[in-house]
Amino acid sequence: MTTANQRAIGMLKTALEMEEKGFKFYEDAASKTHNELGRNIFRMLKEDELVHVDRIKKIYTELTGGGAWSDEWKAIPAPQRDLGEVFRTLARRHGPNIKAATGDLDALRVGIDFEAQSVAFYTRHLAEAQNDLESEFTTAMIEEEESHHAVLADMRLYLADPDAWFRENEKGGLDGA
Repeated sequence: MTTANQRAIGMLKTALEMEEKGFKFYEDAASKTHNELGRNIFRMLKEDELVHVDRIKKIYTELTGGGAWSDEWKAIPAPQRDLGEVFRTLARRHGPNIKAATGDLDALRVGIDFEAQSVAFYTRHLAEAQNDLESEFTTAMIEEEESHHAVLADMRLYLADPDAWFRENEKGGLDGA
């Protein structure tokens, strides 16, 4: 086994542990959140984490079996949706009167931190990528984790200060007109 494969296998092992923890966290958050909007977003994030787990396992199995990087992970695509747009649509439907329990805001804070750490992890490993396929996989993971981070940050603002969220997203003004 090459040194590059050993390094990649180590990275994938850590990534798998992270993604499995993310799956469990979002599963738990979805079951405990007090509002429908949060449950929907946490469920979608849980599904995405499961896709990440499946992709990583596919690559890990190939590399530990003596194979090389391939693009077979693409056969396990993330759901084709823009999480930000899904959230904005749901938020508009729920309006500015939704209430957030303290635990919901805490879960969002943890999720935001988790996604930021995931982005940092994959970004560090992108710099060490040994081939185009590894770079492509790592870049895709960074983009998906950044999307997760953004939707959680957006949801936190919405739940903490719905009026501010609507002003920002509906481009309303405070000029009195």
